[in-house]
Amino acid sequence: MHSYRIAVIPGDGVGAEISEEAVRILNTAADIHGFSVATETFDWSCDRYLETGEMMPGDALDTLGAFDAIFLGSIGDAGKVADHISLDMLLTIRKGFDQYVNLRPIKLYPGVATPIRTATPETVDILVIRENTEGEYADNGGFFKRGTPDAFALQTGIFTWKGCERAFRYGFEAARKRAKLGTGEKVGRVTNCTKSNALNYSMVFWDEAYAYVAKDFPDIETDMALVDAISMWFIKNPQWFDVVVASNLFGDIITDLGSMLQGGMGFAAGGNINPEKIYPSMFEPIHGSAPKYTGKRIVNPIASIEAVRMMLEHLDEEEAGSHVQQAVMSTLAAGEVRTRDMGGTNTTDEVGAAVEQAMRASA
Repeated sequence: MHSYRIAVIPGDGVGAEISEEAVRILNTAADIHGFSVATETFDWSCDRYLETGEMMPGDALDTLGAFDAIFLGSIGDAGKVADHISLDMLLTIRKGFDQYVNLRPIKLYPGVATPIRTATPETVDILVIRENTEGEYADNGGFFKRGTPDAFALQTGIFTWKGCERAFRYGFEAARKRAKLGTGEKVGRVTNCTKSNALNYSMVFWDEAYAYVAKDFPDIETDMALVDAISMWFIKNPQWFDVVVASNLFGDIITDLGSMLQGGMGFAAGGNINPEKIYPSMFEPIHGSAPKYTGKRIVNPIASIEAVRMMLEHLDEEEAGSHVQQAVMSTLAAGEVRTRDMGGTNTTDEVGAAVEQAMRASA
């Protein structure tokens, strides 16, 4: 029997509530599919910062390194701690564990309403690969002459050949895998999300890495779109996109747009992946902590449950991951249990319980 140690960081706001449902589904999958899970919860949050001056302890990476994977609920509460301070915890984990791929599936399930008319379960099935450790979020820069009329700030994006190449290579390999999982008629396509017409150093360099990697995947279609054009084409023709590879900043932006295609933030999950599994990977819903809803138990837990699905797939528990997805799909398609964002009145835990019930009924 396989056994996994999972670190759980509920974080801020509604993080505790959605983490409970994530752990519920994780334990259900383990029970049904014959592996064991041991979870340990860490109270790293804005409240901890107010008490200790730290979002997490100095040896946090050493502690987390002993786990097989990490579940992160939500981080941030600007009413308590400035966002650039609280977010540093997330960035420290991503960079410290070389989680250089941010994996964002954008899929619309039957039974889920979306404000985008062109979005249907048949047209929305996109996988965004966001480079996750450098680029525009490399934390390189500074403030100068602050408090004077000559004050200025410098923020420098860092693009390394290694960083660009490995992100694109992961994207092409993902497209090849997705094509093989299809009917045989589907040809994989990788879209390079760029802005090399205006960013004539970083994005030209990025494009060169894309072209270099593409030569190793002659079976995969190549495609290029400027990030501003993608903002349009995601809405106009979502069916065109298969795998999209984007820099840290651009990937951050277009995946929020993608969440609207799939019905809203309550359905959007993400994985911070170390593909070589040298370090643990971290999985999370991509929505915020929504402090004003804390304790009301009205937030949609589907994104957190989907994050668990991604975790299981990463841990090579593919059958369990597929089972979670099927249970989510059947629950949503039935339309009997819905949180407020879906037009219903059910609570966070009622939706989680419904997914668990669907899993057990189909076991």
